[in-house]
Amino acid sequence: MCGICGFTGQIEQRENTIQKMTEVITHRGPDSSGFFADDYISMGFRRLSIIDLEEGDQPIENEDKNLVLTFNGEIYNYKDLRKELEGYGHKFSTSSDSEVLLHAFEQWDEEMFEHLRGMFAFAIYNKDTKAVFLARDFFGIKPLHYTMIGDNFCYASEIKSILEHPNFIKEFNEKALDHYLSFQYCPQPMTFFKGVYCLLPGHFMWFRDGVVETQRYFEAKFKPDDDMTEDEAVDKIEAVFENSVNAHKIADVEVGCFLSSGVDSSYVSTYFKDQKTFTVGFDFGERYNEISWAENLSKELGVEHHTKLISSDEFWAAVPKVQYHMDQPLADPSCIALYFVAKLASEYVKVVLSGEGADELFGGYTCYNEPRVFNIYQKIVPYCIRRAICAICKKLPDIKGRDYLIRATHPLEKRFIGNAYMYDQKQKKAILKNPALATDPTRLVRRQYTRARRYDDVTKMQYLDINMWMVGDILLKADRMSMANSLELRVPFLDKEVFSVASTIPSRLRVNKQNTKYAMRQAALRHLPQATAEKEKLGFPVPTRVWLRDEHYYSVVRSMFTSPTAEKFFNTNVLIDYLDEHYLEKEDNSRKIWTIYVFLVWYQIYFGEVPAQAPHIEPAPAEDAFEDTDAPTSDDKTRVFRPVEEPQEEESFVDSEDDVEFEEIFSSSSKTAKRVNIPADDDEPVKEAQEAETVTDDDEDMKIVDDNKVKPSFKPTIENHDDFFENLKNQLAEDDLDE
Repeated sequence: MCGICGFTGQIEQRENTIQKMTEVITHRGPDSSGFFADDYISMGFRRLSIIDLEEGDQPIENEDKNLVLTFNGEIYNYKDLRKELEGYGHKFSTSSDSEVLLHAFEQWDEEMFEHLRGMFAFAIYNKDTKAVFLARDFFGIKPLHYTMIGDNFCYASEIKSILEHPNFIKEFNEKALDHYLSFQYCPQPMTFFKGVYCLLPGHFMWFRDGVVETQRYFEAKFKPDDDMTEDEAVDKIEAVFENSVNAHKIADVEVGCFLSSGVDSSYVSTYFKDQKTFTVGFDFGERYNEISWAENLSKELGVEHHTKLISSDEFWAAVPKVQYHMDQPLADPSCIALYFVAKLASEYVKVVLSGEGADELFGGYTCYNEPRVFNIYQKIVPYCIRRAICAICKKLPDIKGRDYLIRATHPLEKRFIGNAYMYDQKQKKAILKNPALATDPTRLVRRQYTRARRYDDVTKMQYLDINMWMVGDILLKADRMSMANSLELRVPFLDKEVFSVASTIPSRLRVNKQNTKYAMRQAALRHLPQATAEKEKLGFPVPTRVWLRDEHYYSVVRSMFTSPTAEKFFNTNVLIDYLDEHYLEKEDNSRKIWTIYVFLVWYQIYFGEVPAQAPHIEPAPAEDAFEDTDAPTSDDKTRVFRPVEEPQEEESFVDSEDDVEFEEIFSSSSKTAKRVNIPADDDEPVKEAQEAETVTDDDEDMKIVDDNKVKPSFKPTIENHDDFFENLKNQLAEDDLDE
C-alpha cells in the first residue's frame, strides 16, 4: 500500500513542496519514497513494500519513457495480465503489479478497467501530451482527492497532503457540515475543504488542456436471478469467495486477518490456518467485547491469535489522533476501535484481510429487514393515520416499539438515507447557529433512488449503502486507520468477481425470516460453527452510550459543547439539552452527542488552535529527480475550473430503451448540463437533490500553525477548556516511532 500526490505548474520551492506533500503521508508508505518532475508536473510517492520488495519502487516508467505512474493499491491478477501483455509485445523490467498497471494503460487506455482485479488509486502522466490520467477502484477501497489551485491541478491520497501546497487556500465548507450532521460522514465527492473533491468509486479522470473531466466506468448493478435455488446460490458464493480470498493473499510478505465474533471476518479467517488473527474489545462485558468469541474460533481453526483490551482512557485519548488521520470528521466510534486493531496487527504483519463489504453486497444489516417487517403495517394503516401515530410517538419517552412506529411511518425513500441517520432537517435547524444551512437529507439520496427505482426495497437499500455509506464510512475508516499504522488492509468481499455473483442472488436469499445475509451465511456454515455463522449482526460495538452517562466523560463533552468552537457553529444550549437528557437516562442521544463532539475535535485540529501535525519522519532523498525550467505554467487553452454536471450515456440497469442514465461529472467545460432521455417524472427528484445543496459558503480562512513536538500522555480534563486543547495538541505531536 502506498501514498501518492502531485501538482502541475511552476511555483517557488517546487522541490520542497512536493517533498512536504509526500512526507505528510509517510504513514502510508514508510519503506521508501520517490519523486518525478519535469517542466509541467511534480509527482510524489511513499511506498509500503508488499510485492517485488527489491525492484517495485515508484514512480515507474514504461519502456518508451513517455508514461510515468504512481500507484496506491494492489492488482491481484497482475501475473496473468503480465503474460497477456507480454503476448502483445510489452517489455517488463520489474516483477511488480505497478508496472503491469502501467502497461495495461498503454495497451487499453480507458478500456483497461475491464481487465483489472484489485483495489487502486493511481496517476499516470503522459510526457508527450501533458495529460494526467487518474482512476479509483470499482468500490472506492482506496482514496483519491483533487483540487484546482488557480490554473493548476493538485491531487493526493489524503487531503492533508494537498494542504501542504503553499498556494492552496484552506477554507471550511459549511455545506459539508450540514450533510455530516445527517449522515455522520461527508458524502462524496464533497469534502469539508472548499474546492477539494474526492474522485468517486468506479470513476476515472483526465486533466488536460486545463480541463478536469471525470467519467464512470463501473456501477454496482444488481441483476437477481429469481430462478436460482438456495443450493445454487450457496455453491456459487463459496466458490467465488474462496477464489477471492486466495487472490487477496498474494504477497511477498506475511498476511494476517482481522477477526471479530461476526460471520464476515470469521469466514475470511477460515482460510488462515497456521497464520495470525487479531481482535480488540472493551472491558464492558460481552456486549462490548468479542475477544472470547474470537479466541474460541481461533483455537478451532488453528491460528495464532492476538488480542488487546482497550481501556476507556486509551479510547478517548486516541480520538484526536484518529480524527487527524481521517482528514474529515467521521462520527462512527468503531473507527477508533479499528485504529487499535490495526495498530496491534502492524506489530506482527504488513497485510491483513478483513470482512468489509459483505453486508452491503449480500444484505447483512439488520435494517434490511425493515421492508419485510413494515410491509403489513403500511398496507393496513393509511398514511395519514401513520403520520398521526408518528407525531404522538415522538413525544413519548424512549420505550420499546416507539422507534418502530416512527420509522414505519414513511416510505423507504423518505425514511432511509443509509445506516446512520443522525439529525433530520428540523433538528439541524434547532442546533445550527445558521439554520439556513439545514437541508432535507432525503434530497441528497434521491439520485441514488432514481437509479435504483426498478429494484425491490431491500436491493434499493443495498444500492444506496454501496454508493454512500460504504464509501463515506466503512471504507474510509478502513483505509485511514490501517494506513495510520502503515498496514495494508484488503477486503476480499469487495472483489468484482464476488460482486458478479452477489448481484445475481435473489432478495429472498439475501434477507428473509431466517436471517440477514442468508445465502452467504449458509456458505460460511460449511466452514464455521453454526453459532458463528448465524450470529446476529453487531457491527463493532463501542460503549459510547455508557461513557456519556459517566460523570467524567459527561464533563469532558460538556466542556467541548460550551467551547468557542461550539459557539461558532451551534446553539450550545440545545447541545447541552441533548447531553443532559442522555446523562439523566431520559433519552439515548449518544450517537447525536458523539457526532457533534467528533466534529468539534476535528475542527480544532484542522481549523482551530490545534495544529494538524503528524509525527515527524525524515523523507528519503529526492535523488535529483527535479529539473529547473522556465517553461510557462499554462497556455491560451486553460480555463477556470467550475464543477458542473455533464451527460454521459451508458447502458441502463433495466431493460428499457428509454432508460439511458446520466452520470455526475466534474468539469470546467462551459457546456450546459443536460439530462439524457430521462422521463420527466424521474428528472424531478434529481433537480430537487441539486437544489438542496445550495447553501451559504463560509469565507473565513483560518491557518494551521506549527507546534513543538512533545510527548505527554493524553487524558481528557474537565477543569479548564484551554487545558483540554493543550493536552489534545500534545497528543497530536506524539511521535509514533517511539510507541
